[in-house]
Amino acid sequence: MTGAAPLENRWDHVHAASLDEPAQLLYRSNLLGADKRITNYGGGNTSAKLQAADPLTGEPVTVLWVKGSGGDLGSMRLDGFATLYLDRLERLKGLYRGIAHEDEMVGYLPHCTFDLNPRAASIDTPLHAYLPYRHVDHVHPDAVIAIAASARSEELTREIYGDEIGWLAWQRPGFDLGLKLEAIAKANPHQVGCVLGGHGLFTWAEDGRTCYETTLRIIQHAQDWLDANNRSAAFGGARVEAMPEPERKAAMRRLLPRLRGRIAAVEPKVGHVDDSPAVLEFVNSNRIEELAALGTSCPDHFLRTKIRPLVVPADADDAALDRLVEAYRQDYAGYYERCRHQDSPGMRDPNAVVHLVPGVGMLTFARDKATARIAAEFYVNAINVMRGAAGVDRYVGLSEQEAFDIEYWLLEEAKLQRLPRPKALAGRVALVTGGAGGIGGAVARRLLAEGACVTITDIDGEALGEADRSLVQAAGRDVVQAIRADVTDEAAVAEALGSTVERFGGIDIVVANAGLATASAFTETSLADWERNSAVLAKGVFLITREAFKVMLAQKLGGSIVTIGSKNAVATSAGASAYCAAKAAALHLTRCIALEGAPHGIRANVVNPDAVLRGSRIWSGDWRQARAAGMGVGEEQLEEAYRQRSLLKRSVHPEDIAEAVLFFAGEASAKSTGNILNVDAGNQIAFAR
Repeated sequence: MTGAAPLENRWDHVHAASLDEPAQLLYRSNLLGADKRITNYGGGNTSAKLQAADPLTGEPVTVLWVKGSGGDLGSMRLDGFATLYLDRLERLKGLYRGIAHEDEMVGYLPHCTFDLNPRAASIDTPLHAYLPYRHVDHVHPDAVIAIAASARSEELTREIYGDEIGWLAWQRPGFDLGLKLEAIAKANPHQVGCVLGGHGLFTWAEDGRTCYETTLRIIQHAQDWLDANNRSAAFGGARVEAMPEPERKAAMRRLLPRLRGRIAAVEPKVGHVDDSPAVLEFVNSNRIEELAALGTSCPDHFLRTKIRPLVVPADADDAALDRLVEAYRQDYAGYYERCRHQDSPGMRDPNAVVHLVPGVGMLTFARDKATARIAAEFYVNAINVMRGAAGVDRYVGLSEQEAFDIEYWLLEEAKLQRLPRPKALAGRVALVTGGAGGIGGAVARRLLAEGACVTITDIDGEALGEADRSLVQAAGRDVVQAIRADVTDEAAVAEALGSTVERFGGIDIVVANAGLATASAFTETSLADWERNSAVLAKGVFLITREAFKVMLAQKLGGSIVTIGSKNAVATSAGASAYCAAKAAALHLTRCIALEGAPHGIRANVVNPDAVLRGSRIWSGDWRQARAAGMGVGEEQLEEAYRQRSLLKRSVHPEDIAEAVLFFAGEASAKSTGNILNVDAGNQIAFAR
């Protein structure tokens, strides 16, 4: 954070004055959560003690509004706050049996709920309830945690803030810590906040604006002090230089699928890359192994990033990766056995989340893209903390036992057990060519709906942009990538696969969908038309599947390749020789891929549509005219003619093709390869023979 711009006071007095008190609390919360220097994603809490009418008696009561369990300050809405009767929270003190019985107090919080609010109260609720101030902020700013995670944390807090800010030693959040905060605030009415050792910052005031501005001022003061007193080379100075960007990208693209294959065999994972200056400074430093081994200090950081990261050389070969990954697993298992309690949950995934690559950057893996990205953001927070603490003192991480007690806290385990079951394609990565068309767009939407991350490619940049915006609106930017690419260009195809690996960590599903169609009598078929059909429909399928096959081999996780064929691949139509021959070539190529992929768990199958008119660009222009003429109907009657030609008398839509692709992409077809699935409402001449 050294040299970073000062924190900006973004409080708009006019806007705030137009809001009622709960809305002002939300406004303050969103402002604080919008700057990651103030608090990390999902971290921290805000609260206000407000007057309200009891819904049963109509009498005025004091209600604690506090951020509920699992929310994020920056993005939460009003329904993200838990609301509790303050007087009932006070009465809980009479039920408290001591620190050995902390967790049972959480079970009493629902009994304090105001107005049947369904938002669950967090473990931090007592920390807000018992402070004798109306407004409280609890945040995790890197600058303050750098002080909190220093060996001389209490002494430095006094040096920086004098007696304006209190200090409490590290302990897990809960009822006892709430009582200690209450005691320190009552004993020191001149103080405006408290530093929690290794954890973060509490500030308080009688009004929301003052609380917000106090939070900013205390954080900025810590950063200014660190900047003025940290004169040493960050992390002991540089040991290696960062690779030039093209070389970094190449190293990432080589390592990501190999790492992913080794850690995602049991549970699918998505990757994320961060090679920002802050990360490169750390991974390239002399002290990377020493500091990385200490782990993080703030429990919010730790829960996202695990006990410690894994340092991986940029040039690690397969044998080296095997040794490193297995050593990490063994070390993690040892940590679990040393620290476990009689009632501890079973050992979770023993693989690293954070992988630090000197010269290259940081690679993180998690169950989904957002979690992988957020884990990287948290470790950047941890890097900032280590930079500050190690620059003015000695950085201190959580003790191994404290770290375990947080990671395997029964209350955290209960949260995990309440999570919804993963979707069918959660943790999978897909690439769909021709993604801006009707079938390609429908396939992408269906795969996204089942939890996959999806890259779409298309040669039409304008249509691709529209498709990208539509998919992002439906599923979010984290899981969507759009790349303009010509599937007949070998370099462009390789870059599309490389970019997908870099963005998501690997590849599991490829849908070769890009297409075109031309119509002409055989003797009038030009060489240009023949080559154009062959280039897109056969060569394009070859290039995209070959590049994906290479990545799948490196991952050793298997994979699914789906070719969008056509009825014309198995049953020819007059006046379309170039199209029919190219589609037949792609179908047979897919069978070849199935043959060679089977020993590696790589499946390859074909979906054969017929007469998918809606949203399809190949049905505009000459192709539509030729098909209508061949059937002796007008263009406006073409869809009805196809419907009547089918055995089921039904139209085939892009969404129907997407369902077939989903079948081949997922575990439902795990024992199917080299197969053809016709989606044509029944066309006898296309029956498989």
